Amino acid sequence: MELLIYSDSAVFSERVSPILYRNEDIYSLFLGILGQIQANQYEDYFLAIAEEEGEIVAVCLMTPPHALQLVILQHFPNIEKEIAGHLQNLGIEVSGIVGEQETCHLFAEAWTHETGEQVKVLMNQGLYRIDAVNKGLRKSEGSWRIASKKDAEILEEWYRLFEEETGINQSTKTEAAHRIAAFLERKEVYVWEVDGRVVSCMKKSRPSKNGITVSFVFTPKSKRGKGYARTLVAEVTDELLMEFDFVTLYTDLDNATANKIYREIGYEQIANPVHLVFEEQ
Repeated sequence: MELLIYSDSAVFSERVSPILYRNEDIYSLFLGILGQIQANQYEDYFLAIAEEEGEIVAVCLMTPPHALQLVILQHFPNIEKEIAGHLQNLGIEVSGIVGEQETCHLFAEAWTHETGEQVKVLMNQGLYRIDAVNKGLRKSEGSWRIASKKDAEILEEWYRLFEEETGINQSTKTEAAHRIAAFLERKEVYVWEVDGRVVSCMKKSRPSKNGITVSFVFTPKSKRGKGYARTLVAEVTDELLMEFDFVTLYTDLDNATANKIYREIGYEQIANPVHLVFEEQ
């Protein structure tokens, strides 16, 4: 098996996108991040294709320090181990992996066998898809709007709290401010407002040809239990479905409340990915 590294994201996309678009919802994260790379939203990235006799058998994408995405397109014995070996021989640093359960665990086993690191499950994920919002949902008081620069300060605070609660990352205040500024510039964040006060937020991200993803759904603890997030996600999802065929989102399956809310809106689980991280013993 040969591992081909690509510095040109357009050439890489031309080769892999037609294959991944056959299951656009399942591979929405990979396709969405690839789109962001092509839109120059990442300076540092790693793209690779594994080939066997000229045929694509797996694809890799990583935007350090974020986890590796590895999609196996043709399964054969020890393919994950072989790819891990190639990456280690190249000196590629991998902090973790996200994707299909078996692929991730087999890669992690091979990777940490060589590095001596331990594997930690950061999140057992649910990938959800929706094509139409359920009718008759009870609506919370208030209304949604696209966030503006006047919301930046509170969104920066919520972003760091969201990261703390999910455990995915921990941005500095400066990093959070930079990210929120970029989100606002692209008009990606939506807020729920009650009596002129912002009480909940969410964002859209990673559009593909026919779908888009919902993320950063957050309500501060003092405002929870009032249905603000559910109403915000339901109404904005309905709006997004006027432009896209479907909307996806990732959840922590250990968060029963969040999963229940999304199912009430009409989201249905289509996959069970996992996010693994590699840590020193």
